[in-house]
Amino acid sequence: MEMLGYEFMQRAFWAGGLIGIIGPLLGVYLMLRRQVLMADTLSHVSLAGVALGSVLHLNPALSGFAVAVIGGLVIEQLRRSYRTYSELPVAIIMTSGLALAVVLMSLKQNLSKSFSSYLFGSIVAVSDTQLRIIAVVAAVGLVFFIVLRRPLYNLTFDEETAAIGGVHVGLLSFSFAVLTGMTVAAAMPVVGVLLVSALIVLPASIALRIASGFTAAVLIAIGTGLIGVFSGLTASYYINTPPGGTIALILLVFLLMAIAIQKLIRRRNRKKHS
Repeated sequence: MEMLGYEFMQRAFWAGGLIGIIGPLLGVYLMLRRQVLMADTLSHVSLAGVALGSVLHLNPALSGFAVAVIGGLVIEQLRRSYRTYSELPVAIIMTSGLALAVVLMSLKQNLSKSFSSYLFGSIVAVSDTQLRIIAVVAAVGLVFFIVLRRPLYNLTFDEETAAIGGVHVGLLSFSFAVLTGMTVAAAMPVVGVLLVSALIVLPASIALRIASGFTAAVLIAIGTGLIGVFSGLTASYYINTPPGGTIALILLVFLLMAIAIQKLIRRRNRKKHS
């Protein structure tokens, strides 16, 4: 294909493929743990990190990455402090991250113009450094989910039972929060801060709706994520649209199709039994 002759497109497809694997995989666990908004919250926190890096003349990608990881840890700590109000830490961190980003952006002129690639995603924004970060995050994430699949599975469905069974609930939860922050920050170059949660949540939403079991849900989520990313990047290249929005819209179409097909199947089964 013509577009794969360009190095920036090759980097974009490599980055998109890696995020298309680890993002939906993470999304399945986030949905089952009722922490879907955590991805969206950390994307706003990472935006503050990008702004901080720009103001302090640091690498924006690395600063956004570091702040997102710290944000994940803070959310997990607050979640343990407000067990009865589990949604409160998400609201606190999201508003704090947005406020900090706005203030930092106001301290440097023309900063908002350079933010478009971080907000909406940009194919040409994926540098060699960012690709390395994404590769490391994807590798760490896969090792994390493979090695700790059993205790993480128990933690996802029942923390108390997992603790009784010998799982180090606190340490595993904090590790999961760190991985979530890493994944969100790593996905910024491809889908953008504002749409990173779409790549994490939408494939998982499709998978959990049609899958017959947990393993099937993980495989469907990853497959859907990869198809959505690759088709979104291709469409973005040819029609000159932001890749983040294009990928999110394609995944949304997939979700609507899955819902429609599922309804048709249920209606057909009802007619057979009636």
